Amino acid sequence: MVNRDDVEVAARRIGSYVRPTPSYEVRPGLWFKLELLQHSGSFKARGAFNRLLAAREEGTLPGSGVVVASGGNAGLGVAFAAAALGVPAEVFVPVTAPAPKVARLRELGARVREHGREYAEAYAASQLRAAETGALLVHAYDQPEVVAGQGTVGLELPPADTVLVAVGGGGLVAGIAAAVGDRARVVAVEPEGAPTLHAALAAGAPVDVAVGSVAGDSLGARRAGTIAFDLAVRHQVGSVLVSDAAIVEARRRLWHEHRLAVEHGAATALAGLDRLDGAGTVVVVLCGANTDPATLYAEPAHAAG
Repeated sequence: MVNRDDVEVAARRIGSYVRPTPSYEVRPGLWFKLELLQHSGSFKARGAFNRLLAAREEGTLPGSGVVVASGGNAGLGVAFAAAALGVPAEVFVPVTAPAPKVARLRELGARVREHGREYAEAYAASQLRAAETGALLVHAYDQPEVVAGQGTVGLELPPADTVLVAVGGGGLVAGIAAAVGDRARVVAVEPEGAPTLHAALAAGAPVDVAVGSVAGDSLGARRAGTIAFDLAVRHQVGSVLVSDAAIVEARRRLWHEHRLAVEHGAATALAGLDRLDGAGTVVVVLCGANTDPATLYAEPAHAAG
């Protein structure tokens, strides 16, 4: 189980490799944590660096490099970390991965392999590839080092009563719960079309769910991670679901009112704000900016579902 001590160790390990990102008070009692400003455009660089650096400390980071499966952001984080540490990276993405993310993966020097239409299919292929090559397998969200690295976001938050975090596989919400779950209420916000943690909490264990959401490129895991589920139970993480229409509107507001260009997955956290009661001081974690800027000006109505 990952705990705050693990997160603090990760913070010391990765401190010279990642950016401490700012928070600002939007209005009294509401803060935005601008993790979209992180290297590679999302929080994923934190977990990637922690996983790779821990392996290097242990002497288990092979010359054959690293392999990861991703909807895009985890791959970008791993590709960035691998390039910084001078090791090869191979990234498996579904064929539905957004073109800007795939292009950026190649710019970072990663070898990109497109496989399947969902993250789960790309992950199965990445496991086979790691076994073939001896490369270090990096899980997008369900490895202790990855979760602890993501949790370093929590160490940088301003004092709050409630923290809103978008959830796909759950690595970020798990890490933040480990970091601040004894000090603040952590609430997972998920698309109605990809309710992985919500379904796990209802079932009493991670279960497969159908995935179909405007935020599916970054929140498209079919099943919540075991670590995320365990930490959500331990820290009584709340869970709310939001519609695609609410996600699209939150993304529009972030651009038009704050000039923050975020992907749908990041906007999902803000979409959960209206679902809270008695929240006190709230921090909304805006976790990623890997999006097509052209879509910020006029998103088709049908995209909201």
